[in-house]
Amino acid sequence: MVEQIRRALVTGASSGLGAHFARHLADRGVEVVLVARRGDRLRQLADDLTTASEIVVADLADPDDLGRVGERLARRDAPVDLLVNNAGFGAFGGAGELGGGVQAGIVEVNVLAMVRLTTAVLPQLLERGVGGVINVGSLAGELPTPGATVYGASKAFVRSYSQGLVDELRGTGVHAMLLAPGVTHTEFGEVAGTRGDRLPGVLRSDAEDVVRQALAAFARRRSQCMPGVHNRAARHAVRLVPTPVTRRISGYVHGQLGRA
Repeated sequence: MVEQIRRALVTGASSGLGAHFARHLADRGVEVVLVARRGDRLRQLADDLTTASEIVVADLADPDDLGRVGERLARRDAPVDLLVNNAGFGAFGGAGELGGGVQAGIVEVNVLAMVRLTTAVLPQLLERGVGGVINVGSLAGELPTPGATVYGASKAFVRSYSQGLVDELRGTGVHAMLLAPGVTHTEFGEVAGTRGDRLPGVLRSDAEDVVRQALAAFARRRSQCMPGVHNRAARHAVRLVPTPVTRRISGYVHGQLGRA
């Protein structure tokens, strides 16, 4: 399926999973539209890519910037075949400790921007009957996350929204997939204030490997990709363990990750 994609738009492309998505897609001959706040990073990345690229400097928490990206996705003269909703961030701390602006920002980027951009691209994808959407969620979307409550809730929305799209798009030629990695080596932890290095290396995923597995799963039209045996085991355990127990274990883990 990836072979049918001529142009992709990747949000949060300036680093981490987004940058790896851009590189891997370009290596497959796909032109890439790079979206992020840091224009200097995007220009450096564009110089390294092996295919043509566009740069859209935008903060998806800003309504005007989000509108510009939506307009780019809706264009039919240079259509986007694949949207990778990768942009997102989190913050550690209790719901009563984090500022309201921070918590609202998480929802704006992780939830509202994803919905707006997906809504913008779907009409032209359905018109041509090709391509699709990859939404980057998280293992955190599978369980309650005390200490990172808004982040976990936002990723639960991504999970539910993505799985609903899978059935809505069935038979159209357009495909949606949820990518739900666990803790991954990216700049996310620096922004969120987490200490992912406190987890054993075997429990942390490599960003390039996550993207490689995601594109392979998308090509096979999988509805979900959760890289890492340990992450899939954790997901199954969550479904077997009573919710009060899950909450306490999750709260302890997130408390450790968020502690300076």
